[in-house]
Amino acid sequence: MSEIKYEIVERIAILSEKGNWTKELNKVSWNGRSAKFDLRDWNHKDGKIGKGVTLTEEEIANLKEVLNTLGV
Repeated sequence: MSEIKYEIVERIAILSEKGNWTKELNKVSWNGRSAKFDLRDWNHKDGKIGKGVTLTEEEIANLKEVLNTLGV
């Protein structure tokens, strides 16, 4: 299995912390591709990455609209 390469292009927000793990919203480039919004758990101290989701500009705008309708 090939190694996954990533670069955090922009750190946007830490949403929560639990021990060495943080849930973060960042813009991340995966395997040299253009950066997308990325929401996942990170353990920077131990170099571990949790499962997460990547979102395009359009998807994050749609999510914002949905959250606004929920009054969040």
